[in-house]
Amino acid sequence: MGSLSIWHWLIVLVVVLLLFGRGKLSDLMGDAAKGIKAFKKGMADDDDTPPAKPAEPIRTLDHQQTVEQERTRVG
Repeated sequence: MGSLSIWHWLIVLVVVLLLFGRGKLSDLMGDAAKGIKAFKKGMADDDDTPPAKPAEPIRTLDHQQTVEQERTRVG
């Protein structure tokens, strides 16, 4: 009684087909396959691109103060 027999699986399959219909179930599987393909393509694209370089070096608070002091001296 602990395991399901073939009759149980057939009844479950019939109920699923009645609820979702043949068209909806195949559309659902097609959408899942497209999602998996898009995920794999995205993962492959990430491996091919080199990491982006930062546009400017990161400035510390002390450096910003010296730049502001230089601006006041120059201007």
